[in-house]
Amino acid sequence: MSERKHSFEQLSANATAVNTPAGPSRAPSPKIDDIELGAVKPAPTPSEKAAKADSEVHVRPAKRKNMSEVDKVELLNHQVEHGEHKFHQLGWVQLVVILIVEAIALGSLSLPAAFATLGMVPGVLITVGIGFLAIYTSWVIGQVKIKFPQVKHYDDVGPLLGGPGKLGKVFRGLLTFGFVAYLICLVGSHCLTGTIAFQTITQVDICSIVWGVVSMVLLFICALPPSFAEMAVLGYIDFVSILAAILITLIATGIKANNQVGGFAAVDWSAWPKEGTTFAEAMVAVSNVVFAYSFAICQFSFMEEMHTPTDFKKSVWVLGVTEILIYTLTGALGYAFIGSTVRSPALLSAGHTISRIAFGVAIPVIIISGSINTVTAGRFTLDKFFPNSTIRYVSDRRGWAVWVGWAALASIIAWIIAEAIPFFSALLAIISALFISGFSFYVPGFMWFKLVKQGKWYSGWRNMCLSALNVFCIIVGVVCLVCGTYGAVVDIKLSYENGTVGTPFSCNKT
Repeated sequence: MSERKHSFEQLSANATAVNTPAGPSRAPSPKIDDIELGAVKPAPTPSEKAAKADSEVHVRPAKRKNMSEVDKVELLNHQVEHGEHKFHQLGWVQLVVILIVEAIALGSLSLPAAFATLGMVPGVLITVGIGFLAIYTSWVIGQVKIKFPQVKHYDDVGPLLGGPGKLGKVFRGLLTFGFVAYLICLVGSHCLTGTIAFQTITQVDICSIVWGVVSMVLLFICALPPSFAEMAVLGYIDFVSILAAILITLIATGIKANNQVGGFAAVDWSAWPKEGTTFAEAMVAVSNVVFAYSFAICQFSFMEEMHTPTDFKKSVWVLGVTEILIYTLTGALGYAFIGSTVRSPALLSAGHTISRIAFGVAIPVIIISGSINTVTAGRFTLDKFFPNSTIRYVSDRRGWAVWVGWAALASIIAWIIAEAIPFFSALLAIISALFISGFSFYVPGFMWFKLVKQGKWYSGWRNMCLSALNVFCIIVGVVCLVCGTYGAVVDIKLSYENGTVGTPFSCNKT
């Protein structure tokens, strides 16, 4: 925040100079296109920003042409004041909601299948343990954001870790590629899930590509709000949707288990891994648990829009504990009610009618949780390509044209990727193993040693304990990177051998 304030104060003089009377030694007034974003002074108070917003930021192009250079500078002042206010409204409760939208989606209903592979005891221990580890690494990320406010998105950490030279540029490039590629592929995953949901709900004999297009359009529409504060409104609907889908699934499967011959005692679940479980199967199951806590990739982007970034700790703890409870209960109860035959997602095991109802209730979470990734990638794109332009505030025709164009392009690319790659789900698992293992675990571990740690690692019990914890985070991340990738590759290989790999743009996704 201090850097932003300094930039405004330093370059505000340029805008003020345009307002001074002409004199013999005065330089020509700068054109509006030559004035950088930082040349604008901030509004004295937040209330003035809000009051001026609607009346002064929207000026028709015809009227703009007749404005003097001084008036144009004043207009630019108001546009930036409004933009800064608009994109710094996120409170800690809204941050919790946005993180929930990013983190908790229909994938949580894949955890009963993970528990069926790992066994009840290892499943619970891994889910709870990884959950608390994710809370800690998110705390590290938050500390980096507070200490280095210039970090707007995850890729900005690259130069801090690698230095200003080539290594820093390489780190930034890798983080940028992983950040954008994962988010777009995640949108594609939600598009594919939406296709399956609509097929299951309607039971209409129609090519699934049609439902894919419907899902793509819905993902595009829900990605139109350009700020995370606006997306938080949809977040409440998203959270109710996923809770309802989980409850419907668990209640239905619980009743079904109770009514069968022998009741709950007849369900074939076990405390330990089932016999014949391979290493690759176990790693895929562990990866499903690990990637359920993958919200850290967007944390820098979300915190950039907070009006009080230091409140992030409350958000991280509320989200982390909520995730641990939801994931542990969903995985354990789903496995206990359905047994070793549980499908992924578990709502497919709830019976024909209940599955249709649960998918219908889950449509909002499928679409909204997918759209948040488009918005995050969009904020990243505008900040990188238009750092000194009011376009990034999406407050005029140019800004909206760019934003709508981006949302449409990202949605179309995500749909094409999901439809064109026959083993897309396995590919997403590989991308997750390659990047989320880093974004969520081993990169935060290195962040602590390089950017957060105070003093030597052995200077006091606190530093020694934290050093051991961060080494453990790095080890967990590297294991997920190597073993998760191995498991996903084996899964693709087996799919080809079994003939279960589909064809590009297939009409049947179920």
